[in-house]
Amino acid sequence: MSDDLKNDLMTRARDLDTADDLAKHREKFALDADTVYLDGNSLGALPAHVPARMADVITREWGELRIRSWDESGWWTAPERIGERIAPIVGAGPGQVVVGDSTSVNVFKALVAAARLAGEGRDEILMDASTFPTDGYIAESAARMTGHRIVPLDPAAMAEAAGPRTAAALVNHVDYRSGRLHDLPGITAALHAAGALAVWDLCHSAGALPVGLDAHGVDLAVGCTYKYLNGGPGSPAYLYVAERHQAAFDSPLPGWNSHADPFAMTPGYEAAAGAVRGRVGTPDILSMLALEAALDVWDGVAVEDVRAKSLALTDFFLECVRAYAPEGRVASVTPEAHGERGSQVALRCAEAPAVMAELIRRGVVGDLRRPDVLRFGFTPLYVGFADAERAARVLGEVLADVPAGAPAE
Repeated sequence: MSDDLKNDLMTRARDLDTADDLAKHREKFALDADTVYLDGNSLGALPAHVPARMADVITREWGELRIRSWDESGWWTAPERIGERIAPIVGAGPGQVVVGDSTSVNVFKALVAAARLAGEGRDEILMDASTFPTDGYIAESAARMTGHRIVPLDPAAMAEAAGPRTAAALVNHVDYRSGRLHDLPGITAALHAAGALAVWDLCHSAGALPVGLDAHGVDLAVGCTYKYLNGGPGSPAYLYVAERHQAAFDSPLPGWNSHADPFAMTPGYEAAAGAVRGRVGTPDILSMLALEAALDVWDGVAVEDVRAKSLALTDFFLECVRAYAPEGRVASVTPEAHGERGSQVALRCAEAPAVMAELIRRGVVGDLRRPDVLRFGFTPLYVGFADAERAARVLGEVLADVPAGAPAE
């Protein structure tokens, strides 16, 4: 690496940051100058104003108002109210997103409901073979419960595989290992042509790129809020139920919160109207309200602008990696084509455990997917081009210092 090339990359990074309209949002997050944080695809950074909001929730709403806060502080309506704030980020109209429970629980609700909506004679559920493990575990359980069989497939093969026996497909919008963006519009259309339903996991796409749930006719979708939505560790997930399915949506977890008259306390269950059917039990108010406050950083932000910066960032990072990394030590498994890339870069590296441990020690925080993948997430609201250049430069230095074949520490 010549000094001229290094200086050129650093200068370009500064120029790109100067021209970046989203750069001003970085100050809204609790970040330190000594760290390049590239793990927002696992846990988003803390929006700086959230602690003050949570102090008020705890000391006044809970400490002083106590039970009155279910009405006076809007606790009871929080799952739908916060769902309305997430809806534009994922391209959903009003009344279709409800917040609560974990992603795993919502996958179970959505997949069982999809199998029931599909009707008689459809006994198979297609599943993304490379899915995040929990989705697979939940899908297997849902299949046993509903008398379906699981057919694991590469998402690219789903369009051709869907047929008269297909009830639904569960697909990850972005692959959590490689960062590959799957064809949500095309797969959804092919499933519908076969009479099946599309259930999408948006954990690695919502908040990083346009999703277009309504525009592309998605039936059901789930997603977490602690990655690109910065809701905090374990923050509640969300469930999208397309309006056309809400009257027939049959949740496998009917709880008192989704009852048409929850305070009647009747022994018989009658489902509420609308997306409220996706609720189950008493919501986790502290996490819920931390998420609501965190979503303030999205005020005035267009997800299309976020996507444009995401692609520019990951392009630039890959260019810097090629410039700084010793030849043959890392190889990108993330697609180069923009239409196939999420907002992360995954690099295959034989010494990945040792390399990531050393990167973190040197202030570049990514994460590891065993056995050999270094994963770097780019959250455009707070990651800049200088971060990308520094991360690649430090990666090159670490690779020079960590010998080939080094074991994990």
